[in-house]
Amino acid sequence: MSQPSPPAAHDRGEPVPGPAYWDHPEPLAVASAPVPEYGSGSLADLLPTLAAGMGVPGLAPAIEELAPADRNCVFLIDGLGWEQLRQHPDEAPYLTSLLASSRGGTGRPLTACYPATTATSLASVGTGLPPGAHGLPGYTVRNPQTGELMNQLRWHPWTSPGPWQPYPTVFQLAHAAGVHAAQVSSPTFQNTPLTKVALSGGTFHGRLTGEERMDLAAEQLAAADRALVYTYYAELDGAGHRYGVASDTWRGQLMCVDRLVQRLAEQLPPRSALYVTADHGMVDVPFDEQHRIDFDEDWELRAGVALLGGEGRARHVYAVPGAANDVLTCWREVLGEQFWVASRDEAIEAGWFGPRVDERVYDRIGDVVAAARDDVLIIASQREPKESAMVGNHGSLTPAEQFVPLLEVRS
Repeated sequence: MSQPSPPAAHDRGEPVPGPAYWDHPEPLAVASAPVPEYGSGSLADLLPTLAAGMGVPGLAPAIEELAPADRNCVFLIDGLGWEQLRQHPDEAPYLTSLLASSRGGTGRPLTACYPATTATSLASVGTGLPPGAHGLPGYTVRNPQTGELMNQLRWHPWTSPGPWQPYPTVFQLAHAAGVHAAQVSSPTFQNTPLTKVALSGGTFHGRLTGEERMDLAAEQLAAADRALVYTYYAELDGAGHRYGVASDTWRGQLMCVDRLVQRLAEQLPPRSALYVTADHGMVDVPFDEQHRIDFDEDWELRAGVALLGGEGRARHVYAVPGAANDVLTCWREVLGEQFWVASRDEAIEAGWFGPRVDERVYDRIGDVVAAARDDVLIIASQREPKESAMVGNHGSLTPAEQFVPLLEVRS
C-alpha cells in the first residue's frame, strides 16, 4: 500500500498559553536529522540480502558487499551498538578482531530503523521491511481502532497480531522456498506475539543459556544444504538499561558476548556465513532535571496532549482533537535544540520511518514525533516509573543509538 494522503489540517486556533519562549534555543530543523539507510544499509536490508543469495524468490540483495552463502546465521545481540563496541576492545577482543579482519571477516555499521528500539528493529530484521510498512513504529503507539496506547514489545493490551503486521517474514519465505529456517532463542520468546509477527517461520528451538544456543545454532546450520538460522542474546541490553554502558556489569556482559560469538564461529559448518549484529545502541543519561525532562511535571509539554507514547528518546505525542499544531509549536519551543521535533507528516516526508508509510500505520505515528539529539530524555515519572528510572536508553537518530555492527565470519 502507498503512503496515504495526509488528513485535512486541524483548526489552528490560538497558541497554547504559556510564558515567552525567547530564552529557549532555536528549534532544530527536521531536515538536519540523520535518516536510517533504508534500502542499502539498514537492519531491514540484512535478511533479504542473505535470502536472495540463497535463491529465495521475491527478494533482492540490498547490501552489495555481502557475498552469497549456502548457510547463513544471524546472531543478534540486543543493545550492542557499533560505537559502544569500538570503545571496548579489551572486553571484546574477538569481536574487535572482526571490525577490520584480514582472516575472513569484515566489519561495518548498519543503521537501525527509527525508532532504534527492540520491537521496531526485530520486526524490521524479520520482515525485511522498514517500520512504516511493518507497522511497529515505536515502543508504545496508539492503536487507532481503540484509541489506547499499545506496548509493542509486551503486546499489551492484546491486539490480534495478523492484522497488526500482515506481511510474511523472511523466514516464512525462505521455508516456503525449501530453505531450512530456524530460530534459536530463549524459550520465553517462543509463543510471544512479537515473535509471531517478526520472526516466525521454520522451526523454533528454545534454550536457556547462551552456550546452548550457540551450539544448537551451529547444529541447525549443518542440518541442510541451505539454512537460514537466527539466534539472540538479551542480557547485554538488560545490563545497559539497569546500570548503563559505562558500568562494570555491562562490560562483564560484553565479555560474555564476545566468548559466545567466538564459540559459534568456531563451530560453523562448511559454506557458512555468520553475521553478528544488534537492534540498537545505547546512551547513558544523567539523573538530573537538565537531562531528564519530566512530562508529568511539565504543564507546557502536557498542554493539548491526549496520550504520550514511544519512549524517553523517541516520543510519539498524540494531541487532543484540534490541538496538533499548537502541541507541535510548544514542543519545538520548549525543547529547542535538544530534540528534533516533527509533525507526523514532516517525519514521514523526511523518511524517518522508511520510504513509505502504509495507510494502516499512518495514525499509529504521533501527531508530533520527538527524537533526542543530546543525552536527554522526556521521562514520565508517574506514568512510566520503571522506564523513567533506567540508566541506559535508546530510540533516537544519533549515531550512538542508530549504528549497529555487521560483523562477518565465513567458513
